[in-house]
Amino acid sequence: MKAHRIFAIILRYLFLFRHSFDRLSDSFYWPTIDLAVWGLTGSYLQQLQPNHLTPIVVMIVSGIVFWYIVWRAQYEITVNLLEDLWDRNLINAFVAPLQFSEWIVSFLLLGIIKAAISLFFTAFVAYVLYKVQIFMYGLYLIPFFALLLMTGWFVGLFVTGLILRYGTRIQTLAWAMVAVISPFSAVYYPVSALPVWAQKIALFIPSTYVFEGMRQVINGHNVDFQKMLISLLLNIVYLSLAIIFVRRSFKKLLQTGFINIT
Repeated sequence: MKAHRIFAIILRYLFLFRHSFDRLSDSFYWPTIDLAVWGLTGSYLQQLQPNHLTPIVVMIVSGIVFWYIVWRAQYEITVNLLEDLWDRNLINAFVAPLQFSEWIVSFLLLGIIKAAISLFFTAFVAYVLYKVQIFMYGLYLIPFFALLLMTGWFVGLFVTGLILRYGTRIQTLAWAMVAVISPFSAVYYPVSALPVWAQKIALFIPSTYVFEGMRQVINGHNVDFQKMLISLLLNIVYLSLAIIFVRRSFKKLLQTGFINIT
């Protein structure tokens, strides 16, 4: 694995990000709209229940900011793959002495870079619009960020494996798959608000424990690190399985031929 090849792939997509209106709008426009709409909704709900112990605006805005970490991490894997497929550039990339592991690592690192950008930007907008300080979470931001990043990675790698196997006809999963775990992650509400059957599913979603920890901090409590450990272990298991799956999908693609992936 060579660092200069990984850097070259990252640089390519950073240049694409700089010159693509679609990428810029996904990174800045839509987060701003989400914060404006849902933040105002939270403000209205807070006015209806002014004595509510949990600051609803802080809970909703924090949920949006942290969820964009998951979304951004998976987006950088799946959409960058689709970009190569749409441009018929995947073959060109692997004509060069680029290893599969280097290709994957570059996407993971891009996820870190873009997720960090999204975190700082949405935190700035949240403060400007609602005076919500995301950095009030202090050092808890580090494990929250890392765990949510890993969740986005395994979703992105799983979808990448599916696209490599079945082609661009299922490309909608690049945007839709991560939304499947959103209701069970309890982004804007506690797990106890879910139906009993959904609560059982939520136990197997790593991001659920992070958002529950977020609400613990908002309510003035310490985060349960046992739950953070469960989230880490689930992420490791899912990420390992996703890497194995995408690797096997890539090997199958090599057997069938790059030209057949449409």
